[in-house]
Amino acid sequence: MSNSLKYSTFVTPPLPQHSGNLNMPNGDPIAWSPQTTTLIYGNHDAVLVDPPFTTASARKVLDWVEGTKRTITDIYITHGHGDHWFGTPIILERYSDAVVHATASTRAQIVSPASAEARTAFWDVLFPTEIPTAEFDVRVADENGIRLEGKELLPVEVGHSDTDDSTVLWVPDLRLAVAGDVVYNEVHLSLAESVDGGRDAWRKALDIVSSLDPAHVVAGHKNPASADAPAHIALTRKYLDDVDEHLATSATPLQFFETMTRLHPHRLNPGVLWVGANALL
Repeated sequence: MSNSLKYSTFVTPPLPQHSGNLNMPNGDPIAWSPQTTTLIYGNHDAVLVDPPFTTASARKVLDWVEGTKRTITDIYITHGHGDHWFGTPIILERYSDAVVHATASTRAQIVSPASAEARTAFWDVLFPTEIPTAEFDVRVADENGIRLEGKELLPVEVGHSDTDDSTVLWVPDLRLAVAGDVVYNEVHLSLAESVDGGRDAWRKALDIVSSLDPAHVVAGHKNPASADAPAHIALTRKYLDDVDEHLATSATPLQFFETMTRLHPHRLNPGVLWVGANALL
């Protein structure tokens, strides 16, 4: 039996937000972006990267994993945004021996008072009763990473992307970069935390991903019909360049939003762009 690893992705579709003080320009409610969970697996065991954030979506991921007939031994969280880890307790209900990993900087984001405040003021407002509440332990992943059936899975710290202390999980055996929110794949970027040099830092993060010379790049938010192509590194960078160019010439959030949606009509979830437009302007 082959001892090489494989990977697969599960994309949770856009989830409607139940409340909030910002709607789309036409009055429609804003939805959450499609969110990617990655399963890296061998002959028997698997590592799950970035569980989705609601109870219902995490249970759908569990059903998907069970169809692979692999056992989740480890869970890895790429960064501190709750949509990439809130569902972890649901995964642990079925795979109670699994170890949850994050780098020290990501773990600090997860357990910070700011994260707890955001849970109350933001997440529980937009998704009341939908997010698991059980606590869980997070083990710090160092440069040695995680072992899966004798193969290395290595955390790579890249700094700021759409949030601080972002990481990528690098799988040398597959030349696979599970890129979290460093790379977006045919989904509008979340720009709300990109002020004060954040987009320049994001470009440096993209440089690090590119330097790995990946054959496959899994974006944390992706169009499920789109391949995990390395080209999305450059396409994410192009989007950031367009942001910088057109922020400088946009007088209002609406003008910026309309320009960016015209330039990137194929990208999913313009709602996250509208949130970013209002944050930046």
